[in-house]
Amino acid sequence: MALFVHKYGGSSLSDIDKIRRVAERIVKEKAGGKDLVIVVSAMGDTTDTLLDMANQMSDSPPRRELDMLLSVGERISMALLSMAISEAGFQAISLTGSQCGIITTDSHSNARVVDVRPFRVQDELEKGKIVIVAGYQGTSYRREVTTLGRGGSDTTAVALAAALGAQACEIYSDVDGIYSADPRIIVDAERLESVSYEEMLELSKSGARVLNEHAVAFAQKKGIALYAKKTNLLDSVGTIIRPDGAQDRVRAIEEGCKVAGVSHISEGFFIRGAFTDILDDMALAFLTYNPKESEAFLSLEDVHDRAELEARLTSAGVHFERSGLVSVVGQNIGKSPKWIRLGTDKIETSVLSFFAGTNRLSWVIKSAEVKSSTQCLHDFFVKNSGLDQNR
Repeated sequence: MALFVHKYGGSSLSDIDKIRRVAERIVKEKAGGKDLVIVVSAMGDTTDTLLDMANQMSDSPPRRELDMLLSVGERISMALLSMAISEAGFQAISLTGSQCGIITTDSHSNARVVDVRPFRVQDELEKGKIVIVAGYQGTSYRREVTTLGRGGSDTTAVALAAALGAQACEIYSDVDGIYSADPRIIVDAERLESVSYEEMLELSKSGARVLNEHAVAFAQKKGIALYAKKTNLLDSVGTIIRPDGAQDRVRAIEEGCKVAGVSHISEGFFIRGAFTDILDDMALAFLTYNPKESEAFLSLEDVHDRAELEARLTSAGVHFERSGLVSVVGQNIGKSPKWIRLGTDKIETSVLSFFAGTNRLSWVIKSAEVKSSTQCLHDFFVKNSGLDQNR
């Protein structure tokens, strides 16, 4: 039988009724003749709740202990989903990241997958079972529990799909695919039929939360097509992420330059000074970097010990201020100074810093201005209002 890997996000598993509905979907596909490996995230806001508990206990929780705590969320999901499938009359087994052979680096809170040895998964599939895997976690060479950072369950799914030779890797969430902007704040955002790996990497890095950037990078390296679909929509078309994804896009702002969308991050730090050693030591990565001015933008979504970060930046004399980031992502958009200038003109606030890459333009601005600036950039670059006279 053909093997498929599915990943279900926390919003799809936020309560018992939703878990039952996911189980119903899974058993229908199993009954249709598919072998299935299902990767799950923690239920709803479980991870945030666990983080709150940790922060009540300590202003700067040890990262090893955070991994031990946060890995529990996915284990709850996998056990409950396995029970629901069993109640429906199908065989299922739940496995942790370590049990299914996911080997990672020894960096707590933000580990990277270095190898997958899925022997146990293969054994259970041969027995006809549906295998339910706890996402977001693995084990280091020191046999320590590690977690993979925000959205790490996506990486788990892609890594398993590659190791098992799956026919497809499908990522299910509460959104029907990849949109030209966050549809929760941009009402006229458009669903993209396909996106290239390069574009999806830039969208994920700069705030699009449907897919994790490390998962996309892993898929690109292994040549795995990803499908982003909506959980409760059985005929979901979704979006496919593949090497030639940009070629299907009709709209272009100029020859060889096709815009995929606009992304945003509302909460981050704009930092200036000697900060690189501090971020390296805390395993944090900046999203924009201007080495000439020694300034960068850092998203706070992956920062578990914010108090420690602020204390170390202050002690080192590094300037930092709360800020946001808005970005335009598109094939070759960073190669034209014209679009840099026009994009800056459309932002209705002062710009703290700017970044230009081959496929992404990013502006660091005040957090309060992120939503309105995202709308302005989306109107200009995606909806094409005002573009013709600037060609």
